[in-house]
Amino acid sequence: MKLLGIQYNQLTGSMPFMIFNISRIKVIAFTRNSLSGYLPNDLCNDLPILKGLHLSINKLYGHMPTSLSNCSQLQILSLSINEFEGPIRSEIGRLSNLQKLDLGTNHFMGEIPKEISNLVELEELDLVHNSFSGQLEMENFNISRLRLISLSNNNLSGSLPPNMCFVIPNIEELYLTFTNLVGTIPHSISYLVGTIPQSCASDHISGNQNLFSNLIHSTTLSAVTLANGSRIAVKGIGDVQLLPSISLNSVLFAPECPFNLISVSKLTKRLNCSVTFLAESVVVQDQRTGKTIGTGYES
Repeated sequence: MKLLGIQYNQLTGSMPFMIFNISRIKVIAFTRNSLSGYLPNDLCNDLPILKGLHLSINKLYGHMPTSLSNCSQLQILSLSINEFEGPIRSEIGRLSNLQKLDLGTNHFMGEIPKEISNLVELEELDLVHNSFSGQLEMENFNISRLRLISLSNNNLSGSLPPNMCFVIPNIEELYLTFTNLVGTIPHSISYLVGTIPQSCASDHISGNQNLFSNLIHSTTLSAVTLANGSRIAVKGIGDVQLLPSISLNSVLFAPECPFNLISVSKLTKRLNCSVTFLAESVVVQDQRTGKTIGTGYES
């Protein structure tokens, strides 16, 4: 077996440890179930070619196994929206092929290890909604491929470096909301050439249940913080047909949200499109052909 994927179900109980003894497996995916228990300490001792470990949106707990560093071929590590705790060990820096590290919405604590700078292939780093503390050292994220950094809702300290454009020159999305930073916004931030205009929302969010199709109700999703600072509960996730030619996937259902929020960054990346805001309308165009694929008007 090379791929084991049982996602978006209602599986319960603990994960059978025998799964981690299948030496030929490349992808293990149990996203969005109700699995509980901990991950074995020797998790990666017999997984030499594992490339993807997808365990987000479950009820897993305990520390992150240090043996993960033995999965030298790992490209995607997704453990978000669980109950993991404890520090992230320096061994994480051995995953030199890692492209996506998603540990958001857990209870991880301690300092963000400086060894993250060794992840030379890293493109997305999401540590949002944890209890990381200590000085924020942006220099640790000086990785040429890194496009997204999300550190919001942590207990970090410090300030943004004045030479920010040289520290993270290719970043496209940077989220540092509620991180206790002080000081001024460096002028060099305007020279981050990879940065694109985007809405304040990092996810699509709606409070109107009638807009959803394939809505999956859940009690394990983390609350979200709106631009006004208020926090609202997320009760599910599903799809929304934005326009006849545009559908949105993984939209968060938050009944208390008074607006329909669209993450422009997610929209443009998924559709490879550009979004132009005019005085009373918005135009969505295919990036490759320039063809208009959707138009919205002020109501």
